[in-house]
Amino acid sequence: MAPLDILYQDEHLVAVHKPSGLLVHRSALARGETQFLVQQLRDQLGQRVYPVHRLDRPTSGVMVLALSAGVAARLSEAFSERQVEKRYLAVVRGKAPAQARLDYPLREEDGTRPKAEMPAMPATTDIHRLDSVELPVQVDRYPSARYSLVEARPLTGRRHQIRRHLSRRGYPIIGDAKHGKSIHNRFFAEQLGAPRLLLAATHLAFDHPLLAVRLTISCSLDDTMSALLGHLGWAGHLPLDSVQALPLDAASALQTP
Repeated sequence: MAPLDILYQDEHLVAVHKPSGLLVHRSALARGETQFLVQQLRDQLGQRVYPVHRLDRPTSGVMVLALSAGVAARLSEAFSERQVEKRYLAVVRGKAPAQARLDYPLREEDGTRPKAEMPAMPATTDIHRLDSVELPVQVDRYPSARYSLVEARPLTGRRHQIRRHLSRRGYPIIGDAKHGKSIHNRFFAEQLGAPRLLLAATHLAFDHPLLAVRLTISCSLDDTMSALLGHLGWAGHLPLDSVQALPLDAASALQTP
């Protein structure tokens, strides 16, 4: 297996590009699996790593891991207290709204109890349509098919939040077997060479837990999504790998309206 692409590393934490299809760590739901990001990165770096947030198995993109238990505790708190800015890119069915706030409570999906027995928790996602396309092909019942490139900013951290919110609003992510529509998923897999969930974590920004800087880490798309965006005429929206570390005073000044 190819080494993981390291986007940023210091003595306290590391940020990597998680490939689509790679589980983050072992779990009861992953019996029989042998490849995990945590073990692969541990072997690659020669030291223990500590995950502090999650990405679904089919989702690709930037993921931060701590290099000590103490840093892991601080980073985990930052994620749970919504102090981390997160952005994702998604390809969805239909022409998504130019701007919208999706504010639908979601029941947790942790597998321990039936979802109907879980409490509905507040969940909010801001979305912004970056581009759209109408293809002259009949995929479903209409003579043409419309799709959009959407930037999603989850303001809460519920499981599968972006996937469930976009589906609830009527713009399911292409490649989502659970919340999407199979006929569109097959079209992208068979005709456009994109057989994966078209959701990628492209941006994280947070205050470093030990250094007096605000880190902003951006992550490029994998080959599958990059080629698709180029094919659909959306290459101008392709993100690049980049890291910015600003002193906290300067970062605060930039964030002030």
